[in-house]
Amino acid sequence: MPHASASPSSRLGSPVRALALALALATVPALPAAARGAPQSFADMAEARLQTVVNISTKARSEPRGGPALPDAPGFPDGSPFEDFFRNFRGDGPRPEPEPATALGSGFIIDGSGYIVTNHHVIAEADEVSAILHDGRELKAEVVGADPATDLAVLKVDTDAPLPAAPWGDSDAVRVGDWVVAIGNPFGLGGSVTAGILSARARDIQQGPYDEYLQTDTAINRGNSGGPLFNTDGEVVGINTAIFSPTGGSVGIGFAVPSSVARPIVEQLRSNGQVRRGWLGVRVQTVTPEIAESLGLREQRGALVTSVDPAGPAAEAGLTQGDVVTRFGSTAVNEMRDLPRAVAKAAVGSTVEMQVLRRGEPHTLAVAIGEQPGEPMATAGTSAPPPSAAPGTDVLGLRLAPMTPDLRNTFAIAPDVDGVVVTEVAPDSPAMERGIEPGDVIVEAGQQPVLRPEDVEASVDEARAADRGSVLMQVNRGGDLHYVPVPVDGRG
Repeated sequence: MPHASASPSSRLGSPVRALALALALATVPALPAAARGAPQSFADMAEARLQTVVNISTKARSEPRGGPALPDAPGFPDGSPFEDFFRNFRGDGPRPEPEPATALGSGFIIDGSGYIVTNHHVIAEADEVSAILHDGRELKAEVVGADPATDLAVLKVDTDAPLPAAPWGDSDAVRVGDWVVAIGNPFGLGGSVTAGILSARARDIQQGPYDEYLQTDTAINRGNSGGPLFNTDGEVVGINTAIFSPTGGSVGIGFAVPSSVARPIVEQLRSNGQVRRGWLGVRVQTVTPEIAESLGLREQRGALVTSVDPAGPAAEAGLTQGDVVTRFGSTAVNEMRDLPRAVAKAAVGSTVEMQVLRRGEPHTLAVAIGEQPGEPMATAGTSAPPPSAAPGTDVLGLRLAPMTPDLRNTFAIAPDVDGVVVTEVAPDSPAMERGIEPGDVIVEAGQQPVLRPEDVEASVDEARAADRGSVLMQVNRGGDLHYVPVPVDGRG
């Protein structure tokens, strides 16, 4: 029986296994010293930063509740007690003053003179805003500026003595797995400290065009909104903004605006009360595998330009529909959302080089960055259903017809929109699966303008001849343009 302290060679089995094990261990990088252990306590940091965090209290005047309309009061003798009763019952009598609706959130002081950062949604509906300091003082706050797109707001309170302020940190330097600490006012319990790690970066939670959230498992609940997320040095690396929760409480998935995004926005709000963002004047969409294949791209990346504002900087620079933007300045555009974020950060009036693919060929364009105008309101048009057995040509499960005044009226198509009208879509067809609907107008097929159903058919035949799996159609729906790859396998 072998002894319990057998030699290393006997445990490994052979010199070959020993060499293989040594090589495997050699490829595992050593952990940095800072990553080997958790801090013994957050107490010192929490004690120093608690006084920089405030509770945000808001009041909004609420309207008195209304009720259903009641019939006129019957005739009562003068002075009858039933007369007053019936009048009050109907709501004709004196109405009580509406009680203000209150809400609570969090914020943090960034300047000793009284500037405070919080979330826009915390103060959006408020008529009155107050900041409750850690020592219990309640100060009336003025909204200096707010930015709904990033859900940030800056407040100002008047103070006789300088207030303790939290320093900004570098969110780009925080690594996934690093410790972070949240301080805030969850469920009205002010001065609450929770700790966790950075779980992920650059999360898009579909809250706006500039989503780039930090994700953390730090306990964040209702009332934490607008509060700071600190690194272990006590620097603000994020502003807690949202949680994912089927229950309403923390399930370990919280989101914070990174300081790298928040800080320049806050500085603009503080200085100007509003944010100036770069503007190209384009609409873009994601390059899917089908779209990449339809365009003959070697890889799936970039932002596909669906429309160009003729009065915008992109049009002046020569950008056209169907271009795929792959780089904007120093930023590689690997996903569609990379472009609007990079453009928004660009300085208004600066000139930036863009790299685009046009029909598979690379081009470099220089664009002078404009200032983003206010968001236009989208108008939804109504359309009547087409008559049954609508005339037209069947292509890929689509019944197509040339534009006519009757079709323009039937589907409320704008006078300046030309193309081929989709009058019917076959159930369970690839076109229906791709989301094409009656009333859509196909303006391009295979990156060629189309005015007749025969033009669409020709593009489909060309795609089949080139052994492509789909044909790329540009569709106008209510004035919005987007590209749809429709499979060409099977009969048209």
